[in-house]
Amino acid sequence: MARSVRTTIPTRTVREGGGFVVRRPAAMGAMMSPFLLLDEMGPVDYGPGEAVGAPSHPHRGFETVTYLLDGCMVHEDSAGNSGTLRPGDVQWMTAGRGVIHSELPHEDLLRDGGRNHGFQIWVNLPAKDKMMAPRYQDVPSASIPEVTSEDGSVWAKVIAGQCLGAEAVIDTVLPITYLHLRLQPGARLEQPLEDELNAMLYVFGGDLHVKGRRVVDGQLALLTPGDSVEVVAGDAGAELLVLAGPNLDEPIARYGPFVMNTEEEIVQAIQDYNAGRLA
Repeated sequence: MARSVRTTIPTRTVREGGGFVVRRPAAMGAMMSPFLLLDEMGPVDYGPGEAVGAPSHPHRGFETVTYLLDGCMVHEDSAGNSGTLRPGDVQWMTAGRGVIHSELPHEDLLRDGGRNHGFQIWVNLPAKDKMMAPRYQDVPSASIPEVTSEDGSVWAKVIAGQCLGAEAVIDTVLPITYLHLRLQPGARLEQPLEDELNAMLYVFGGDLHVKGRRVVDGQLALLTPGDSVEVVAGDAGAELLVLAGPNLDEPIARYGPFVMNTEEEIVQAIQDYNAGRLA
């Protein structure tokens, strides 16, 4: 059964970290478990000396997935890990029992200015994995599969899951689908999605139709259950993310950068952070 659009959610513009601008769906809610947050960073054009990022901050109990389209960011953490994200790169960070890290503009972007655009998505961890050892997967763009349909009308970057016969290389705790799609005007794609997964589409260019329902730039479309979704691009084409994952169906206790199952675990996370016990 093909999925349809359950509802659409508009985005709002907010400032995060050191003041960088993001577009964020106004609400997501439990129906989108395991996804906790979807931020479109920019696009914004910085002048010399204007670029900002997110200085050191802690996380526990979930994963952050950063996908950069334009710009250059540097990350570091309290365990001594560091790396650079360039256009097309992905960082899949599993915070697990806890990390303190920063995400800041590269010195070249800070010095010269330029465009910054990308996404950060938060993926919840099941209770049994919330205190797992932290890990990073810094995956360069060249290692992430890209595939084009036979007629050339659909392009996909397969960050997690599968699309058009290509399979992702990133290891995920949960069976996640994360696709970046570009469709030419009028192009059509039927994407299989396992029925038990919650699924959504985020359109950030052009517009598309799902079973006759129009979804436009800046809208998050939450989908009904089904084993596939068919998207048809509008007259200007469409650019979008496809996200799907299992409903964890567990209590959520959330306080800023900590996402656990109980208030007691949140209190413990704050105490551990204040005592310097995060990695």
